[in-house]
Formats: sequence, structure tokens, C-alpha cells
Amino acid sequence: MLTFSFRRVWGILLRHLYLLKHSFSRWIDLLYWPTVDLLLWGFITLYLQKDLGKMNIPSLFLGALIFWNILIRAQQGLAVGFLEDIWARNLLHLFVSPLTILEYIFGLILYSLFKATLASAIMTALSCFLFDFNFLSQGVLVFYLTFGLILFAWSIGLFTMAFILYLGQEAEILAWALALLFLPFSAVFYPVSALPPLFQKIAALVPPSYFFEAFRSLLLYKKLSFSLLYKGYILTFIYLSISGFFFFFAFRFAKKQGKLVKIGE
Repeated sequence: MLTFSFRRVWGILLRHLYLLKHSFSRWIDLLYWPTVDLLLWGFITLYLQKDLGKMNIPSLFLGALIFWNILIRAQQGLAVGFLEDIWARNLLHLFVSPLTILEYIFGLILYSLFKATLASAIMTALSCFLFDFNFLSQGVLVFYLTFGLILFAWSIGLFTMAFILYLGQEAEILAWALALLFLPFSAVFYPVSALPPLFQKIAALVPPSYFFEAFRSLLLYKKLSFSLLYKGYILTFIYLSISGFFFFFAFRFAKKQGKLVKIGE
């Protein structure tokens, strides 16, 4: 009969500690998510303590949640769609065909639009029937904000794909983590003014913060701040330009290094 061995238990612990030591994705899982959760809910708490009772909090939260979900679905439609080809070991087969990289990206963009549209339609219908909140009550102005968020989502998706091509599958955790890096600074559930001064400066460089601030202005005062909208779009196009350049650089690098053959193995 085998006896319980603490040495074998220690061996299992060491195995996972060694895996953790050299794994970028495991460190993200260990440190990143708790930090984001603490920052997000901490700032929400401060915001509610200061402004509770002054505005329609449920409508602000529901609208912000739908907008954020649109951003996430659009970003993951690009990044996870790319990962699915990696997991299926399909990249090499795709790019030995006449398919160009630009055609491939536009196909993923259409897929991301489908995911974002379907998810937002479901959430809009549920919020209307269950919570008496009509997300589309602000009319066409909502689509100005939505399109800006989708463009930003595509820039983050391109960054994620570039990291995966450059670093390998170890970077695939970024398909879920990279967009959330911007969450505490995007003013999704609270205004930028609720952030500490240093975080406010960071938020000024994050395009979604302008779109979410404009959404709050639209919902509370029935007026869209076009100055916020313009700033958000300008920053978004800068992000898109940088991410596009980075992606095409990473793709050429992966081809030269033969990574398209090895990736997914």
C-alpha cells in the first residue's frame, strides 16, 4: 500500500512553478485579471458614492455594458477568428492559395461585424423587454459612437494578431486580455473625472474614453458632444494606422522566419 508522500506533492508544485516562471500567459492570468477587477470596481464604487441619486444609474450602466460588449465582440471576432485558423493548423493552407492577406483581414472584419451585430441585437432586445431600457432611443447618434468603438476594436484585434505572429501561441492570451487592458481607462461605467489625476492623463490617450463620455452626455443631456467624438475618432485612426503597420510587419516577419508553417504546432 502506497503512503502519502509530501515529496511527490512538492514535485507537482515545483512542476507548475517552473511552468509559471517561463510563461507570459500564466503570469497574465495570475496578476493581470485581479488588477483589472480591482481598478474597475474600485472606481465604480467611488463614482457611485459621489453621484448616486443624481442620475439614472441603471440606464447609464446598461448602455455602457452594451457598448463595451460591441467593442469586445468586434475585437474578438478578429483576434479569435485568427486563432481558430491557428488551432486548426489552417494558416499555411490559406496562404498557399491565391488568398491575399488583405482579403483575409477583410473576411475577419466581416465576421467580427456579424458577431458584434448579433450580440448587440440580443442585448438591446433583452434590456428593452426586461429592464425597460431602449438602447436605440437616441436614434442615429448611437451609431456614430458604435462605429468609433468598432474601429478601435479592430485596431486592438490587429495588435493581438501581430503579437501572436511575432511571439507565437504564447501570446494568444492577448486575444482576451489586451482589450481589457484599456477598460479601467475607458470611462465605461464612470466618467474620466472619477479617475486619479495620473489615470486621467492615460485616459486622454485612450479612444473609448471619449466615446463613453459622449454617450453619457447624450443620455443625460440629450446632446452629443461632437468635440469628444472628433477627438475619439482622431485617436482611433492613429491606433488603426499603428496597428495595421505592426500587423503587416509581423506577417512579413513570420513568413521570412517560416513561422506560418510552425505556428499552431
